[in-house]
Amino acid sequence: MDNSSGVGVLDKAALVLSALESGPATLAGLVSATGLARPTAHRLAVALEHHRMVARDIQGRFILGPRLAELSAAAGEDRLLATAGPVLTHLRDVTGESAQLYRRQGDMRICVAAAERLSGLRDTVPVGSTLPMKAGSAAQILMAWEEPERLHRGLQGARFTATALSGVRRRGWAQSIGEREPGVASVSAPVRGPSNRVVAAVSVSGPIERLTRHPGRMHAQAVIDAAMRLSEALRRSN
Repeated sequence: MDNSSGVGVLDKAALVLSALESGPATLAGLVSATGLARPTAHRLAVALEHHRMVARDIQGRFILGPRLAELSAAAGEDRLLATAGPVLTHLRDVTGESAQLYRRQGDMRICVAAAERLSGLRDTVPVGSTLPMKAGSAAQILMAWEEPERLHRGLQGARFTATALSGVRRRGWAQSIGEREPGVASVSAPVRGPSNRVVAAVSVSGPIERLTRHPGRMHAQAVIDAAMRLSEALRRSN
């Protein structure tokens, strides 16, 4: 079977990336795996490294680069959004509160999907809203499993502490009471991608009068169940 697309340089770049799928490779290893001439393999690997599609490990071997993970996450977001609507609607109906899905973007979090409580006093977070990573149960979820250095930076000026995030990791859910906004309480749980990395946070939020000062007791299990349904959908579609 001919795998040529008719665009030679792209075909050769694809050969390099496919060769690295099985693990780190030296230049000699790339030449052997791809059948490319040594100067060609080197030129392509370095060019792909410039675009972050290839990187080097501590021994200087070529490995798949971080840009591929970012593109994979973006594709995962499309699958996540396709599944989010009915899951959030069910969560809203089960809890009687507004439900949201947040993703992290730099030092902010964005509401990428929502199902609002249909009547009465409610916490409204429109889709597309940008909120800080310094307060709220969804921010705690999106922060809790970060690498230590990013976690340390993110805690500066935050309304929650490292000890609180340790509790979040242990329980598997987070709650906040008047942390993001006075009078509002929320409960959140992590959505995990196929690699088990936290890619989003599912939340319910509403007035403290209804959710009480212990909102996790009321809604943690429903939020965890919704997060697990979304995580499972991402695993199935991978």
